[in-house]
Amino acid sequence: MDTQNIKGTHRFRAVLLTFIIAITLWTLVRLGLLLFSWNDASPSFVEFLQIFSVGFLYDLCFFAFATILPCLYITFTPNFIWHSKPNKMFLYGAFFLTIFILIFGATSEFFFWEEFNVRFNFISVDYLIYRREVIDNIIESYPLFIILPVIAAISGAITYLLRSSLTGILAARNSFVSNLIPYAGILLVAAIGGLFLTSEMRDFSDNTYQKELAANGPYQFVSAFKNNELDYYQFYPSLDEDISSRTVRTDLADTTDKFLSKNEHSLFRSIQRFGEEKKYNVILVTLESFTPKYLSRYGAKDEVAPNLNALAAEGQFYTQLFATGTRTTRGLEALTLSIPPTPGRSIVKRIGNEKGYLSLGRIFESKGYDSYYLYGGRGYFDNMNEFFSGNGYTVVDQSSVPDEAIGFENAWGMADEYLFNQVLKTADDALNAKTPFFLHVMTTSNHRPYTYPDNRVAIPSGDGRTGAIQYTDWAVGDFLKKAKQKPWFDNTIFVFVADHQASSAGRESLPVRRYRIPMWVYAPKIVQPKLVDTLSSQIDVAPTILGLLNWSYSSFFYGRDIAQMKPEEGRAFIGNYQYLGLFDGKRMAVLGPKKSIEIQTIENETAIKTVKGTKDDSLVKRAISYYQNAAWVYKNKLNRDTLLPSNIINN
Repeated sequence: MDTQNIKGTHRFRAVLLTFIIAITLWTLVRLGLLLFSWNDASPSFVEFLQIFSVGFLYDLCFFAFATILPCLYITFTPNFIWHSKPNKMFLYGAFFLTIFILIFGATSEFFFWEEFNVRFNFISVDYLIYRREVIDNIIESYPLFIILPVIAAISGAITYLLRSSLTGILAARNSFVSNLIPYAGILLVAAIGGLFLTSEMRDFSDNTYQKELAANGPYQFVSAFKNNELDYYQFYPSLDEDISSRTVRTDLADTTDKFLSKNEHSLFRSIQRFGEEKKYNVILVTLESFTPKYLSRYGAKDEVAPNLNALAAEGQFYTQLFATGTRTTRGLEALTLSIPPTPGRSIVKRIGNEKGYLSLGRIFESKGYDSYYLYGGRGYFDNMNEFFSGNGYTVVDQSSVPDEAIGFENAWGMADEYLFNQVLKTADDALNAKTPFFLHVMTTSNHRPYTYPDNRVAIPSGDGRTGAIQYTDWAVGDFLKKAKQKPWFDNTIFVFVADHQASSAGRESLPVRRYRIPMWVYAPKIVQPKLVDTLSSQIDVAPTILGLLNWSYSSFFYGRDIAQMKPEEGRAFIGNYQYLGLFDGKRMAVLGPKKSIEIQTIENETAIKTVKGTKDDSLVKRAISYYQNAAWVYKNKLNRDTLLPSNIINN
């Protein structure tokens, strides 16, 4: 071994080697994802260069952030410790582990992109928090016990090939000053990145795919931890408070005979109906990721969902309903609280702020009903137990169901048919107690790994989403067939609605076509079959259900009874964790987190033109007013039932 060469090797060469590997890997990931989504990204030559140059800046800054602590060890470790055998073992182990984590992260990004068409974001953070469900899901969905050994073998091979460089690094005898200089450089890059690296760097294009490709996955992951809630007033365009509140109140004036709060920001109001109030039972079923394309009405050639296709003719079918978000908790928030999506995480998941709302379940409770939330999985996931139990519901989830009553389960919970068995049992118990019931049900089977009991549908279990859709449809048909034999069936309204579509990806910041969801209202002895084509939002479902019951009640709801809406009043609120949109059927106002305003012209649910908008535009003014008011009301807790006398909730 050449002693002179070893002596001349710098400790920070370990950082340089890691940097070369990390940058190469992240660039290959960016290139691979671009090729995978080439038709959607469609970059010009200039945009291609921008994707990779901006991406390099994110990669560089994240690497600097990630190596601050390791470089601290490299800089300040005395030579006698640096040359010791334990440090040799530590360095080899740390280098191997770093390479393993880098390759594992790169591999995960491909799987994540395949599922969501974005780099790591809030969803990936949730996946880390709810490890049991996610790990089980990954094991059931991917050949993990092949992937991990392969990654370990590659990491080991790279470490072995670089053993001479590592040996030289371990033999290095550098002065403290020579160690301090590169460390200062890394701190400088990290500081510059912290001060100047923002999401605006990715705004070189209106194409969402290009923006996502320019990002760094690990950077996005860390950023999602930091930004799980966004302050509306800091990040989004706003109006004078009086103007925004007055706009929303005026917009909702025809839904009420009077506003009940002296606070002009509050929407607390009386909903007055005339005639007899109905005591129908209600079963609201939220179907996991049910996308309209599987229905014959929307062009499905194969008979994937025969039961739900038939239900469209046997009940009321809502053709122009749009989800508020891209995650289950957004759908649950909209259906339960009738509130537009506020920036960041849904209210369901904001721990410490998820209780005490005047929810749909609380209104049913005020009318003498038993309100239940029934979930196929474990309700601690996504904070569901805390949210629903804190807002007037009794929770029934997988953990409260005896093992013998669950014939099949996967990572996300019991198969839909066994969940529906619990729905039947809960309804029977309520009937025996002579209590009307409201049951909100959340299914899980239409979710990766797409597994379900054998011999139910033609497509084998685990063969993909189409099979899971077919199974969910079978389970709904089986549920209704059993329900028809029950004494409570004729007096029950069934509502089936998707929580969101299976995919929310698109070239636009908010691709409106990815938010349309189906809804069915079925009650042969109560509801007359018809198609409802009014443009509407998921936040309108709760008022519509209460309208079917002809109830008078007090409400904080932002939604409207769809049956009472005029065609020209139709609109839909849609959003993701950053962008907020208001769609009127022809145009959509999009509010961005850098106080940006866009107006999209929509044809066939596709943006054909996008221009910058101003607050003077009536649609923009309405969009800002609703989202600003919702943020203000949430922040100041003005939609909580705990603030109200118990006798005022029930008119």
